Amino acid sequence: MNKSEEMFDIYDVKMNWLGTAPRSEVHAKGLWHRTFQCWIVSLEAGEPALLLQLRHPDKDLFPNLLDISCAGHLSAGETVEDGARELHEELGLDVDFAELIPCGLFAEEDLMSDDLIDREFCHVFIYRCDQPLENYVLQPDEVTGLFKVSAAGLERLVHGEIGQLKASGYQTGQDGQLEEASHNVTLDDLVPHPAAYFDLVFQTLKKNALFA
Repeated sequence: MNKSEEMFDIYDVKMNWLGTAPRSEVHAKGLWHRTFQCWIVSLEAGEPALLLQLRHPDKDLFPNLLDISCAGHLSAGETVEDGARELHEELGLDVDFAELIPCGLFAEEDLMSDDLIDREFCHVFIYRCDQPLENYVLQPDEVTGLFKVSAAGLERLVHGEIGQLKASGYQTGQDGQLEEASHNVTLDDLVPHPAAYFDLVFQTLKKNALFA
């Protein structure tokens, strides 16, 4: 099914279910819908690092920007638990939902234009995975790179305490193959989530002794 034809459950601002609508209508009218989002934290190098995916240039929302390690819309009728499939689809990870650490629910609005409005109830989770970046299997039509950044550095970046942060990892080259890459990331390179959203993630990391 074409993504423009995907059906989503839609809600009012208090998260009361209203029915279903196709993806194109949901984003054109700014209807509230649900997403599954999972941040991967790695302690492979000792210091906590978070993984950022590079969004495909053909994405309708925030193409070519760095974002949550893994995320996707919940289709009509799907539960939050069903969202764990995104980890396999986008990154090649087989993860049981019970292994995820819940951060909570975050309501987020992004008004890109008069006919492109994204209103999401985000179900946010954390998953610890210490495997090397080269072991991930990226979904080519969704993810064109995977980068690791310091968790402490990302917290400082989103709060404006530093202007840029080094990200190292892999990116799809002109030949379609993944190749090593590094960037100095600024806020302009990230999907613009509010600082309160990131705080939800950082607080959960600290609560679970994954980040000091």
